[in-house]
Amino acid sequence: MTVRRVNVVILVLLAIAFLIILHRNLLNLNDFLKQENPDSVPDGPMVLPFETDLLSGHKVIRTGDEIPVLITAPEERLGAAVTAMNSIYRNSKANVVFNIVTLNESVVHLRTWLSKTDLKHKIIIFDPKILAGKISNDPQKEAAVKPLTFARFYMPVFLPDAEKAIYLDDDVIVQGDIRDLFDTSLKFGHAAAFSEDCDSSSSKGMVRGAGNQNSYIGFLDFKKEAIKKLGMRANTCSFNPGVFVANLTEWKQQNITSQLELWMEHNAKEDLYSKTLADSITTPPMLIVFYKHHSNIDPMWHVRHLGKEVIEALVHKCKAAFLILILTFLGATGAGNRYSAQFVKAAKLLHWNGHYKPWGRTSSFSDIWDKWYIPDPTGKFHTIRRHTEEK
Repeated sequence: MTVRRVNVVILVLLAIAFLIILHRNLLNLNDFLKQENPDSVPDGPMVLPFETDLLSGHKVIRTGDEIPVLITAPEERLGAAVTAMNSIYRNSKANVVFNIVTLNESVVHLRTWLSKTDLKHKIIIFDPKILAGKISNDPQKEAAVKPLTFARFYMPVFLPDAEKAIYLDDDVIVQGDIRDLFDTSLKFGHAAAFSEDCDSSSSKGMVRGAGNQNSYIGFLDFKKEAIKKLGMRANTCSFNPGVFVANLTEWKQQNITSQLELWMEHNAKEDLYSKTLADSITTPPMLIVFYKHHSNIDPMWHVRHLGKEVIEALVHKCKAAFLILILTFLGATGAGNRYSAQFVKAAKLLHWNGHYKPWGRTSSFSDIWDKWYIPDPTGKFHTIRRHTEEK
């Protein structure tokens, strides 16, 4: 090899070394600029999980296909719906779209409230006329019916383009990543997945036989001929339809909505529901339609009864309102004696079904709900506890 060739090789190696050093310096400079620029948003794993983007000043990157969540928002509970949605949004980087079903008179109030958030949403107006002939004509029973509770029956109508969706009651707080619930696997031919009352974590501490609210006999009158003909076992474990994942393709193919409406009409004429039934008037038709034909969600994704006392079923059974007052006075309300703080912290979803709501006067673990509450900009909605303290 001649001297000239050796010099050429040395120059090439020097050039390569120079480029390597230059590349490293540029990378270091880029990292330095990112640290110096407070407005820059780190990408990839650098983004903190479950970052509260409302407070941090920059957006959490929402990725993946849309996850449709259906939730209702009655006027007197708008604060509950907004709080539930906020907990979902802050605890996930998923591309969640909230489909909020409300009545026409609440639209302006709801829009004003949502304008103070960055929740991706659609507002759906529910027409109560759709329930004509499907609920009891008894004035006393009709007055107690909340139209929006039946919105879950019409999911494919409200979400015509969705193949899969989540339904949530408004009295929930989500502490896990909603994507995990959405990814629940449903068995072939199943239109929905629920958490059963007998096998769930929420069954701990329940008083067996007190109102039988963990089996079908607690919701349906098995003395009625229409129920007898179905051949269902009265001791079959029930499920709570306040949280479920729906395969809307199967729902439409099986005409689930029409089946639910049919049993609503039957009940309006024949009074098929159990006399010990509390407020869950949407549960009986769903129990019939989904009898032994539904999948299950992880029990930690529906830790419920936070709004109930262990002996509340006895109160429902004897219809003695004064017992509720006594329990409240004695501080025996809520589920404080049922779950440990560690268990509640580990739960993916908390549900305050029952009389005692976290925005009310007395409720267990209301501090968790308060964490996600966004005050009403119009001042119409107040948490009763705070409003009382302010006075």
